[in-house]
Amino acid sequence: MESFSLILAIVVVTALAFDFTNGFHDTANAMATTISTGAMKPKLAVAMSASLNLVGAFLSVEVANTISKGLVDESGIRPEVIFAALVGAILWNLVTWLVGLPSSSSHALMGGLIGAAVASAGFGAVHGGVLVTKVLLPAVAAPVVAGIASMVATRSSYGIGGKTEGVATRKGYRTGQVASAALVSLAHGTNDAQKTMGIITLALIAGGAISPGSNPPTWVILSAGLAIAAGTYIGGWRIIRTMGTGLTDLEPRQGFAAQTSAATAILASSHLGFSLSTTHVVSGAVMGAGLGRKGGVVRWSTATRMAVAWVLTLPAAALVGAGAEAVTELGDWGTAVVAVFLVAASAWIYKLSRREVIDHTNVVADPPAEPSGVVTTAIAAVTPPPAGTVADGLTATIPAPAAEPAATAPAVPPAATV
Repeated sequence: MESFSLILAIVVVTALAFDFTNGFHDTANAMATTISTGAMKPKLAVAMSASLNLVGAFLSVEVANTISKGLVDESGIRPEVIFAALVGAILWNLVTWLVGLPSSSSHALMGGLIGAAVASAGFGAVHGGVLVTKVLLPAVAAPVVAGIASMVATRSSYGIGGKTEGVATRKGYRTGQVASAALVSLAHGTNDAQKTMGIITLALIAGGAISPGSNPPTWVILSAGLAIAAGTYIGGWRIIRTMGTGLTDLEPRQGFAAQTSAATAILASSHLGFSLSTTHVVSGAVMGAGLGRKGGVVRWSTATRMAVAWVLTLPAAALVGAGAEAVTELGDWGTAVVAVFLVAASAWIYKLSRREVIDHTNVVADPPAEPSGVVTTAIAAVTPPPAGTVADGLTATIPAPAAEPAATAPAVPPAATV
């Protein structure tokens, strides 16, 4: 190692802070359905997921190389650019966590990096081909593929074993859910921990600490794995609630189908070096599982809010990253201002989250009622009310018939007097 400046140390620490937010932001991807169906207790689930995230970080470096060698031009990228990119990614992660939306940490990082690189060196610093083929196209295709696979698996499960419902069957699927959740956790560590490895490696190259084209050093792999595992262990309970009960209602066999489909897609993408959003994959799989059961319901209002967050992630993080880069170009004091802003904004978001505390004790809440659609409302407006009710829903009161007066005995004439 040739040198390790103060700004490089700040970048590494900030990258690990992003990795930590990535951990608790994406815990829901592996454990939301397992917790919501009762297959595992919440604290045990996040502990298992954290352990497997750490193991998964050591399985591959293909995604890390996509970020450190492929997305942006290594030459001319300063450590301050990486720092600005991380600021955009961290703030987007915290905002979406606050409102309980499972957006993509991966795309937040990509957006921040693109925005900061463009602000520093122009659009030529971004490799458009890599952005399209290994980031944007997988972002669109992955949730669709995982959703279709999950829907087919769910329908097949009910079609083949529909008559075998019982305690033993549900227990078997819950056991399968635990195994598939472990696989998703392993896949998450393999894919998402590598993103931080890639960003730290890019910073080390930009700072002259390692030579261009190098793979992530062992200490980078270990620190990234530990950071994402620690974040996973504290649990992103707000997003777990949204993914587990806010999007659809899942039975154990649906949860098993969703997680198995998601894990397959994530592991395949990691092998190919695609910087895939595990959030997109798991969300698509959960919706597919919801649609795969007869009578299943997907809460499209929640799904729409998630889709809007997905679309906004790249540009929002890019704008923050570009703004932060513009300030850091003013010198060391500019970098200090950005660092103070990041800490202050993070503290403010955390304070807002304390107004409504969601943790392992109340993460499995009653699902929200889906608002009536236009057709349902119109039908209700023209359908005559049933007998005995009035239009405003109050029971009509029909007065009882008046009681007839009691019959009076005929008057007895007075006795004749003589």
